[in-house]
Amino acid sequence: MSVPAAAGGARFADALARVGGVQGWLTDAQARCLWDAAGAVAPGGRIVEIGSFHGRSTIVMACALRDGVELIAIDPHGGGDRGPQEITPDAAAGERDHAAFAANLHAAGVEDRVRHVRAMSDAALGEVAGPIDVLYVDGAHRYRPASADIARWGARVAPGGSMLIHDSFNAIGVMLAQLRLLVFSRRWRYGGRRGSLAVYRREPEPLAGADVAVNAIRQLAELPYFARNLLVKVAVVARIAPLARLLGHGGGWPY
Repeated sequence: MSVPAAAGGARFADALARVGGVQGWLTDAQARCLWDAAGAVAPGGRIVEIGSFHGRSTIVMACALRDGVELIAIDPHGGGDRGPQEITPDAAAGERDHAAFAANLHAAGVEDRVRHVRAMSDAALGEVAGPIDVLYVDGAHRYRPASADIARWGARVAPGGSMLIHDSFNAIGVMLAQLRLLVFSRRWRYGGRRGSLAVYRREPEPLAGADVAVNAIRQLAELPYFARNLLVKVAVVARIAPLARLLGHGGGWPY
């Protein structure tokens, strides 16, 4: 991965312990990637998270922050886009999610390190001033909102900054947004993935022709992983456990 490591294993282990009971879809390896990215931001920098749910990723990044780094968590907690097959808004579920988010941040001791913007990501654009050093995109995974988050919020990332996208090469909407906005981009260099968490770097100068081609090939090489995840989801929904096992899946939804 292209994101530099910034903090020791003992402190990361403590962060993992703090999120041990927090619901979410972030693996330990993905949490380490977020931790490293957040810990590498210099004082005066800014991190924006789109999609916080119950705060699993928020807490991990908050634990890694240096003094003077701003962390903004954007989530409307409207009860929609809560996870696989949970798209329709539900106000009661949203209030429960919001309460869980606040309680989890308090229990982890990081509530004073996080500014929560309770709004849809497009409506929150005016709530964040200045450039972004690390952008974590884990909002709605349908094509239109995913592409809007990548395009609009990605444009705010400073040269040399990072954009990390969850459910990359996994959710169909996110994959289509990547194909349109990132695969042949001259602005974003692909830095690899941890499961479905992909890392992109905002290049200070536009990529040249050969670099664009290499960058595209590296991303298109992930298509077999995308196809495998689609088959796993079909097997999970259809309850065809032998097919999921044949594809190397250990259970649950692929991330």
